[in-house]
Amino acid sequence: MSNCLHLAIPAGDLDQAKKFYCDVLGCKTGNSEAGRWIDIDFWGNELTLHQSEEALPKVRHDVDMGAVAVPHFGIHLNEQEFQALKARIEAAGLTYLDKPYRRFVGSKYEQETLFIEDPNGNVLEMKTMVNPEVLFKVE
Repeated sequence: MSNCLHLAIPAGDLDQAKKFYCDVLGCKTGNSEAGRWIDIDFWGNELTLHQSEEALPKVRHDVDMGAVAVPHFGIHLNEQEFQALKARIEAAGLTYLDKPYRRFVGSKYEQETLFIEDPNGNVLEMKTMVNPEVLFKVE
């Protein structure tokens, strides 16, 4: 596993967090220390959820499509995986922090994105790009 991102976040109650990340988002678990932390395979990246009392403070930053919650993290998915994830989120009865919407319509950067919160209030942005190959192309 090379070039794997590792991110550790406060997760509140680990049992609730595990249900969210595994049952709703479809992730798998890895190593853990009971009552302290659990590793989640977040689409090939190591997300470590720490048992915690605290949550991260959030603010909104203005970007092209409005004000987005910061900090946030997420993943780029292909269209099929993204639509399946949306279906799982809706089937679980979760409320979107920011409902799915398209940005950069008609441009090479066109994408659909959504924002949700985990049980501890960590914000996740999930997206799918029409042309993912342009993501890091410098022009």
